[in-house]
Amino acid sequence: MNINRFCYLLLVLAAVGSLFSLHPFVMWCLLLNALTLIIYGIDKLAAVKSWQRVPEITLLFFGLIGGWVGAILGQQIFRHKTQKQPFKTYFIITVIVNLAVTIGAMYWVYQYGIGVQW
Repeated sequence: MNINRFCYLLLVLAAVGSLFSLHPFVMWCLLLNALTLIIYGIDKLAAVKSWQRVPEITLLFFGLIGGWVGAILGQQIFRHKTQKQPFKTYFIITVIVNLAVTIGAMYWVYQYGIGVQW
């Protein structure tokens, strides 16, 4: 199986698994960040062993949808993707976009009371 497809399969499983918890948003964040950390570790191992790599767009996507904390931990723990300048710039942009969307969504929910119970 292609490593990229496997990453997205795990992402879908994390999304489905989070729906069955008492706090789906919190569980989604925990699972996504743990999965992102693991994927950074797998990509670092693949880089060292010259195996098939996880595409950078996948790593950026996982950061964009909320796994940026796990990505930062993965970068520091595995010393991976810390020097590549275009990636670092795009990664920072994904973190800013994720934070802006999250804060905007929380403001919208609290301001207009959409009926979501936190």
